[in-house]
Amino acid sequence: MPANVILLEAKKLRRVSDSLDVLATQHAPLAEALTVLSGNVRSSATLLEVLVELRLGPDPGSKSASN
Repeated sequence: MPANVILLEAKKLRRVSDSLDVLATQHAPLAEALTVLSGNVRSSATLLEVLVELRLGPDPGSKSASN
């Protein structure tokens, strides 16, 4: 299913974002830049999820507000 593949990539992006946040706490001289990058990566993951929802419909395995 294409939606699942795209959502898996979004999940990977979120893990990368989390890793960048950790690096930011460990490397003060780069903290601001790493935090900005982390936020951009996280936003990309969110955009992928929204795109899937809008174009392919909600993930049948997810809990939505309508349930």
